[in-house]
Amino acid sequence: MVDDEYLAQRFEEHRGHLRAVAYRMLGSLSEAEDAVQEGWLRASRADSGAVDNLGGWLTTIVARICLNMLRARGTRREAALDVGEYEYVHVPDPVLGPVDGADPEQEVLLADSVGLALMVVLETLAPAERLAFVLHDMFAVPFEDIAPIVDKTPAATRQLASRARRRVQGRVPSPSPDRARQREVVEAFISAARGGDFEALLALLDPDVVLRADAGALPTTKLVRGARAVAEQAQSFRKLAAFNRLVLVNGAPGILAVVGGRVVSVLAFTLGEDARITELNILADPVRLRPLPIPG
Repeated sequence: MVDDEYLAQRFEEHRGHLRAVAYRMLGSLSEAEDAVQEGWLRASRADSGAVDNLGGWLTTIVARICLNMLRARGTRREAALDVGEYEYVHVPDPVLGPVDGADPEQEVLLADSVGLALMVVLETLAPAERLAFVLHDMFAVPFEDIAPIVDKTPAATRQLASRARRRVQGRVPSPSPDRARQREVVEAFISAARGGDFEALLALLDPDVVLRADAGALPTTKLVRGARAVAEQAQSFRKLAAFNRLVLVNGAPGILAVVGGRVVSVLAFTLGEDARITELNILADPVRLRPLPIPG
């Protein structure tokens, strides 16, 4: 049996990686923390003396926990209802950081960030598909190690990841690689929204842009498609313009609105190769925003 103090020390060395795995699996920062903590409890009760690859072993433990949590959610949290022109959606928890300098608490997550647009698509995958894709495509875990977790053969597990990959590639836009240009576009969006400049907003948007707004309750939780409809919605941001600040949202420039020391909304942008906005994902659910740290 590995000494408890030694195991605890090694677990802490892997905590950031395990949190990153759990976040990509669950799309929830609080649930990711719960999964990692449960992983520690299980690891501390197990005999790890014969484990050659401690990091891989811990990753497997946390992945199993995440898979069970996904299966326990029941109804899928994808677009669940169409009402007129709106579709009601779920936006995963954002990972926030300052635009200048890294936040030590979120450094590991931000260093290897996945955009919120990708996280939205991951929410639509079946639990086993999501696990196979996340572990293999994002963390290079061999299919032979993933197969026992999903109770399938390596070949069947490969097919799970392949199906997930096709869905991701078909729905996640290719982002603009130019971080400086991303920041310019976000700042231009803030300026246009503040001034109520409809034409300037239109010029920043891709014709097929999608806006998701998750306020945690109807009717303000919705999905809007098309540049003109999104620009009309964006003009409603004007009332919060004075409270907006530029932050990193999942590693890319975004907007945080803070009123009276309280986060009231987070807006993440996805830009296409032509630097026009292809997706806007907004979280305005006060319950889920309450625990988010405000980047310095």
